[in-house]
Amino acid sequence: MTNARRNSGWLPEVFNDFFATDFMPKTNATAPAINVKESDKGYIVELAAPGMTKEDFCVHINDEGNLIIKMENKQEKKEEGANVRYLRREFSYSKFEQTLILPDDVDKEKIAARVENGVLTVELPKMEETKVKVARQITVG
Repeated sequence: MTNARRNSGWLPEVFNDFFATDFMPKTNATAPAINVKESDKGYIVELAAPGMTKEDFCVHINDEGNLIIKMENKQEKKEEGANVRYLRREFSYSKFEQTLILPDDVDKEKIAARVENGVLTVELPKMEETKVKVARQITVG
């Protein structure tokens, strides 16, 4: 009796073979990984962006109060010279846009963003709760 070997990777291969055809070419489009963390003081959104600089990002809040993160990077590798003829020329272009619906408790005036070590970090502080004093004198009528 032959033991049946279980191949856990067969399912993705079936789909890759089915979808990666001349009629439906395989794309290399990937979206950056995003982490969202919450603490008592606020939320932190982290977006993986290796090789990107702060000039490659546009972070803003739209008219509806949603956070929009746009990333665009265009690089061109050029070889300059009088006797150079291109046999192959490589361009690199990446563009990404993500809309995040912000919770009601985010203080939209204090949102900050920075890029460090290939990660865009957007800090979304929570609004400070104003505690209403409930102690008062009640007159008896």
